[in-house]
Amino acid sequence: MPQGKPSVVPEDGLTTRQRRNRPLVVVHTGEMKGKSTAAFGLALRAWNAGIPIGVFQFVKSAKWKVGEESAFKALGRVHEQTGEGAPVAWHKMGEGWSWTQRPGTEEDHAADAREGWAQIQRDLAAETHGLYVLDEFTYPMTWGWVDVDEVVSVLRDRPGTQHVVITGRGADPRLVEAADLVVEMTKVKHPMDAGQKGQRGIEW
Repeated sequence: MPQGKPSVVPEDGLTTRQRRNRPLVVVHTGEMKGKSTAAFGLALRAWNAGIPIGVFQFVKSAKWKVGEESAFKALGRVHEQTGEGAPVAWHKMGEGWSWTQRPGTEEDHAADAREGWAQIQRDLAAETHGLYVLDEFTYPMTWGWVDVDEVVSVLRDRPGTQHVVITGRGADPRLVEAADLVVEMTKVKHPMDAGQKGQRGIEW
């Protein structure tokens, strides 16, 4: 795709503008870091273009203050005060889930995940946001807390021009098939291979 030009132009009856502005489902998956980082970079572009942002964090603990949260909430305040950019909504699902044990039972966490997904469905139906970042949403699907076929169906039938970015390892093949853009992060080298832990400003 040199200079952003598509290699294939389908005979689908759409004009160039219609095809160009088609809403996308994007999946960032793979074993390497950078999936959420790339999604939030895309969200920065959307904010600058005046596209309302909705972030839904499914795995990181609700008590974990990630750098992106502070930055995007600040951008939301900029919009409120100046009109620049776009509104930002940031949601954390209950206590959150991560690789470490969190308070509550698995069923509690599963219920929180289902409620988070229900809120996303309501927002999609109302066309609340222009870009949705469903951070680490692959895990509730992998764990069976959220039905993959339902996710695919809802995303396929969403109204308007709403872009959706889903991050997390092990994306289900059905989600990959339904997506318009899929990136798999593959590790070449990582500081942790040399015993270095994550650091502020790089990992969070």
